[in-house]
Amino acid sequence: MQTTMMNVPLSLNHLLDRAGMLFRNNEVVSRLPDKSLRRHSYGEFHRRTRALGSALQRLGLRKGDRVATLCWNHHAHLECYFGIPAAGGVMHTLNLRLAPDEIGWIANDAGDRFLIIDDVLLPLYEKFKHLHKFDKVIVFPFSGAPVAPAFTDYEALLAGADPDGFQYVPHDEDDPVSMCYTSGTTGKPKGVVYSHRSTVLHSLVAGLADFAAVRSTDVVLPVTPMFHANSWGMPYISVMMGAKLVFPGPHLHPDDLLDLMTAEPPTLSLGVPTIWLSLIQTYDASLKPGSPHAGRWKLPRGMRSFVGGAAVPESLIRAFDAHGIWIQQGWGMTETSPIATVSYQRAELRDMSADEKYRRAALAGSPVPLVDLRARGDDGTNQPWDGRSVGEIQVRGPFITGGYYAVGSPSDKFTPDGWLRTGDVASVDDLGFVKISDRTKDLIKSGGEWISSVDLENALMAHPAIAEAAVIAIPDEKWSERPLACVVLIAGEQATPDELNEWLLERSFAKWQLPERYEFIDAVPRTSTGKFWKLKLREQFPG
Repeated sequence: MQTTMMNVPLSLNHLLDRAGMLFRNNEVVSRLPDKSLRRHSYGEFHRRTRALGSALQRLGLRKGDRVATLCWNHHAHLECYFGIPAAGGVMHTLNLRLAPDEIGWIANDAGDRFLIIDDVLLPLYEKFKHLHKFDKVIVFPFSGAPVAPAFTDYEALLAGADPDGFQYVPHDEDDPVSMCYTSGTTGKPKGVVYSHRSTVLHSLVAGLADFAAVRSTDVVLPVTPMFHANSWGMPYISVMMGAKLVFPGPHLHPDDLLDLMTAEPPTLSLGVPTIWLSLIQTYDASLKPGSPHAGRWKLPRGMRSFVGGAAVPESLIRAFDAHGIWIQQGWGMTETSPIATVSYQRAELRDMSADEKYRRAALAGSPVPLVDLRARGDDGTNQPWDGRSVGEIQVRGPFITGGYYAVGSPSDKFTPDGWLRTGDVASVDDLGFVKISDRTKDLIKSGGEWISSVDLENALMAHPAIAEAAVIAIPDEKWSERPLACVVLIAGEQATPDELNEWLLERSFAKWQLPERYEFIDAVPRTSTGKFWKLKLREQFPG
């Protein structure tokens, strides 16, 4: 028996036209380098995006060509999200926080043909341009300064294009629309290529009511970089639903974000825990008597905050909840588009205590629809969902990559039966809540027993004197490995190793799990995506 459903391919072009037709008066706001705000309507966004597609075709873009972006979060970058695939190209977001040599290597590996770049980032381009030659460098005059004749002016390009006569390039729903490279923490970065189908399905799932819950009435502040797993898909979701978007541009300091939140109060924001940690510390400090910032900021009470990219300490969730802001944690990877699990309130837990609510909010959450998840033990069998048995998290689904660009499906990343090996070690309880113990490379094996660096870090960051804490393994002759805690104290606060160990003992850690020693440092080094960079700490403290 045959189905009676229309065979209509899933397409980002539908989301673009939907926004221009249904939400043409809704706003897209961008913060410029001088901190002023530029406003566009969705109607203008729709027209400018089609103009970009038309201009790229006139420059000779062929279907499947990669167009790199090296941009902050702003309206023109959003136009690239839809305009490049509309013209048949593949948007490749370059991570501007990487070393220039690594950016050049990635652009060359991807075979990027064109580059769209913010004018304020041209000094960075000069440092890697010798590693890869682009056919055309298109400069977005983000700062408002004139574009040098050696480059193509983005605004002039759009002004000379024909958005009305532009025709979408025919495509299959499995054709590529964008690509991101992994962080490369365990080897060379690898390219993950997303399709129309995977991107639309991910947008539909991530935007569901129990997850991001994006509505047309929302004001969305994406602090997560648009070059980091496509800002977790939020640009696509927001355009799909017609939500107002407020882009922070290059201004990600806590003071700047608080200024923006006060001027354009978001109902939904997203970012990594380290950004949110510094933001709430800055805000709370402004409430203390004598603060030079007294009365400067107003946190948007009732705002939902989607946080991921690293484990979210329970103390951070409690700190924001004290101001009427709920943090919702998600987990995923570049390879999973990225949202694979979300911690949300379940009907079975309607009557749970406040402490249990916070505890579960600090877990990685349950698998979202269309994602299958298992914890695979060292013996190759699936671990029971009992909340205790740990194994490597493995996932599969229609928006999870099945291979890497020009690499394929290496056995260290994919199982013989086709599941993605995430490298995260976790347990799963009977309700499907995932508790990430660690990355496989960050677990500490002491005397034959495993110690979770994540658990130690979260407990230490709940201490009132600690701003940040990262735990690494150091070699030990007797026990093989022992934990070393690298701690950043809040300005004006003091704490001793003995006091911190007592704090951990009070939180049910055994004596053998306590850090062997503490190092008090000025700041924890971060990766290009804002995560704690433990490799640098291992180099700094080898033993």
